[in-house]
Amino acid sequence: MAIAFKEWSLVCEALGGGEQSVILRKGGIAEGKSGFGFEHGEFYLFPTWFHGQIDKVRKAEAVLPEQAPDEVTISHAAVIEWSGRIEDKDAAHRLEELHVLDASVIEERFVYDTKSGSLGGNGIHVAFVRVYRLEPATTLPMEKGFGGCRSWIELPERDFGVMVSVLSEEEHNRRRELFSRLLGVSF
Repeated sequence: MAIAFKEWSLVCEALGGGEQSVILRKGGIAEGKSGFGFEHGEFYLFPTWFHGQIDKVRKAEAVLPEQAPDEVTISHAAVIEWSGRIEDKDAAHRLEELHVLDASVIEERFVYDTKSGSLGGNGIHVAFVRVYRLEPATTLPMEKGFGGCRSWIELPERDFGVMVSVLSEEEHNRRRELFSRLLGVSF
């Protein structure tokens, strides 16, 4: 089976359009006892259609892409180059140039509600990724197993096409250096 990561459609669009190079995730709901983790180094991006996401991104003309109720299009894949958990909220906010999320989303995702069972205290999981466009994109029939509040899902095995980087080597390296400098991490 192929692994896919469920993410807001507007974030998938930003990743696929070269506007975003990090994924920020809190985890919690339906992630199991061990909580969320970037447990796969390579994965397909599976867009989700949470309608409130328009107000939670910093995109002037954000328009929620139309969703076909009986199918999903997989058009991008990501490869993690660095992942970890950040417990410094200011450090999470410094990543603003590398994503389209509103600062309020970082605040929401940073703080865990221990009464509801979310794990790990304050912090946020961060992955610096290289994103690839799939040529051609693949449309799959929507399956019941794709639903639910979990980050990782299995897709049917198939040829998902050729992977083409959405960023030039120079731009990707610039963002990697920026990420490294902002968080004080090395690759």
